[in-house]
Amino acid sequence: IGSGFTASWREICGRTLLRRSKRLNNENAPLPADDDKTEATEVDGLTGESSPQETSEPDARAGWNSKIEYFLAQVGFSVGLGNVWRFPYLCHQNGGGAFLLLYILLMLLVGIPLFFLELAAGQAIRQGSIGVWKYISPRLSGIGYSSCVVCFFVALYYNVILAWSLFYLGNSFQHPLPWEKCPEEGNVTVKECSESSPTSYFWYRKALDITDSIDETGSFNTYIVCCLLAAWTVVCLGMFKGIKTSVKVMYFSSIFPYVVLFCFLIRGLLLDGAFQGIGFMFYPKLEIWADVQVWRQAATQVFFALGLGFGSIIAYSSYNPRNNNCHRDAFTVSFINFLTSVLATLVVFAVLGFRAKNKAMDNLSDLSKHFHEGLVPNNVMPLFNYSDPKSVALEDYRVWVKQYGSMVPGNLTDCDLEKEMQKGVEGTGLAFIAFTEAMTLLPGSPFWSALFFLMLLNLGLSTMFGTMEGILAPLSDRFKCLARNKTKLTIASCIIGFLLGLLFTQRCGNYFVMMFDDYSATLPLIIVVVFETFSVSWLYGADRFLNDIEGMLGWRPSVVYKYLWKYICLLAMLGLLGATTIRMFLSRPTYMSWNQEKASEENLEYPDWALAVLALLIIFATLPVPVGFIHAFLQKRNTQTSRDAENGHYRMVNTEETAMTDFSALEHRNGDAAPVS
Repeated sequence: IGSGFTASWREICGRTLLRRSKRLNNENAPLPADDDKTEATEVDGLTGESSPQETSEPDARAGWNSKIEYFLAQVGFSVGLGNVWRFPYLCHQNGGGAFLLLYILLMLLVGIPLFFLELAAGQAIRQGSIGVWKYISPRLSGIGYSSCVVCFFVALYYNVILAWSLFYLGNSFQHPLPWEKCPEEGNVTVKECSESSPTSYFWYRKALDITDSIDETGSFNTYIVCCLLAAWTVVCLGMFKGIKTSVKVMYFSSIFPYVVLFCFLIRGLLLDGAFQGIGFMFYPKLEIWADVQVWRQAATQVFFALGLGFGSIIAYSSYNPRNNNCHRDAFTVSFINFLTSVLATLVVFAVLGFRAKNKAMDNLSDLSKHFHEGLVPNNVMPLFNYSDPKSVALEDYRVWVKQYGSMVPGNLTDCDLEKEMQKGVEGTGLAFIAFTEAMTLLPGSPFWSALFFLMLLNLGLSTMFGTMEGILAPLSDRFKCLARNKTKLTIASCIIGFLLGLLFTQRCGNYFVMMFDDYSATLPLIIVVVFETFSVSWLYGADRFLNDIEGMLGWRPSVVYKYLWKYICLLAMLGLLGATTIRMFLSRPTYMSWNQEKASEENLEYPDWALAVLALLIIFATLPVPVGFIHAFLQKRNTQTSRDAENGHYRMVNTEETAMTDFSALEHRNGDAAPVS
């Protein structure tokens, strides 16, 4: 009995030492190399424990044919509609030049380091977002699934915006443009149009046929349904063979918007009022740096402009060779993104400055008409030449209106350019109302309109390709059956996207687009990036990650990244998460509705059922993170239980073995011949 117990005890101790040795050997294991074929064993990067795992990556991974293809894909994804209709609004509302400086600061301290982190992780591990975080630790696999869910939510409503662009593009091939003048019914101008504007009427009544609130669903909009089907068809054809087909489309969709922007810039600078508009953009208001909300908005714009957390950056970089200089790519793509935003802002404010100046000229024309008809007293006669409105300085007119405007019949306004430029300069209001109105004032307006909406279509298309890749690549990498049927997966995803997207083609669909845009992605993506940053910098180890990058690139990035990832980026993202959450709870969420009777926009609070939908969107998007952690924990506990049961089997007395039994022979007998170090 004594000799049997001793032999069994030696065996148990030996197997324990063996597991500890394996753990120590794996603790500093680098990320996989190109020639690493040991994919059947999954290593927990946090604990160093290994477990058998069926490989999920296809045998041969696709790759970019050239650096240009990869570059166009990353730039095309990061440069989207937000650069054109979100950044100019934020720049104007938050201090102009001061906001630009704040944006650059946050981009250097937070945006580029996190962008570099995602590029390096994808390029090193060569899998999508699910595979990357599962490789680092099975407990983190939920991060990748959350990214996929958010990408799916974004794809649903983003393609609806492409459908709207298609609708406007189709209506641009006629003269005059249908939103240039108000329609008439029985020789009487439609009241809703006369009390608002032709562009607002066409957008809300002809394009959307919108209801007064989100509670009123209404029927489906046939034209938008057809345009949505066309948009999903284009996306499906572009993604049909993965990056091999999408990149061919990107040669046009990523470059064409820049051609259009430069054309608009040159034309815009020649317009009267363009430089006043640009002056409002760059006029610095440094006092805004003391406003916490401005910091929140700048950080959010950096975050979304670069596309952090979607998984698309990881997916695209996973097709790169391991020695690709992803550090240089992070800076190049980020600054191209920023310069594109500045270029778009110049175009927007040049055109809006012209639009605002034109409205001021209309007032001066009315004033001249009143003087010629003798409706203005002689004692209020202005000193400027009112008969030639273009020669009148706006400041002189504004001073005169403030003193004598009340004595003049009609509705003369102050002609404040800044207030005029603030009307409808964000989101869909900029693209489908303010900008379309400005284009009706240009000679050859159908040409400029078609060019503008074709640009929006291509901007959105490049972003949609990246968003879909953020869904398809991780799922194909994770599940072998999907990898073998990726074409079918692409078609099925587009069909599901179209069917669910019908929600946004109802008469109230625009309100759901705003809900998804404001809440389905913002909070979940911030949470995803917080977990990404924490897992790499603290759990996996920033030094260890830099070692992996050094082995991949052949040189070691600056140690500054270690402190940026561990402290600056993490604290900034936590601060952004806290500010966004507090803002959501301090005030009830609202949306902008269109009141048909008043022919104007008004802010309404979301009803209770809409708040429940809003909450479910956030929960569904973030739920994979804790579920993935719990699943990995339970799986590990079950594995540990089976090991304990296995060890209990060896504690049984074996009278055939003696105290001098050879330990290596025992290991061979039990199927584990690895030496103990």
